[in-house]
Amino acid sequence: MTVATQLTSAIASVQSAASSMKTFSLETDDKKAKQTFEKLATTLDNAVETLQERQQYIENQEPQYK
Repeated sequence: MTVATQLTSAIASVQSAASSMKTFSLETDDKKAKQTFEKLATTLDNAVETLQERQQYIENQEPQYK
């Protein structure tokens, strides 16, 4: 498995986790829990952006991994 393939898998996993946090946030009435889930979702969304930037860098450096 190439680094690019592993990175694509990691991005999908983090996106899934972010979606779960957003869903949990919508489904709870507890304000503190809602804030926690929203904060986690934001953190995970930022992680996805960082991973996607890294993926783009790898693809630019090593076009065969696209």
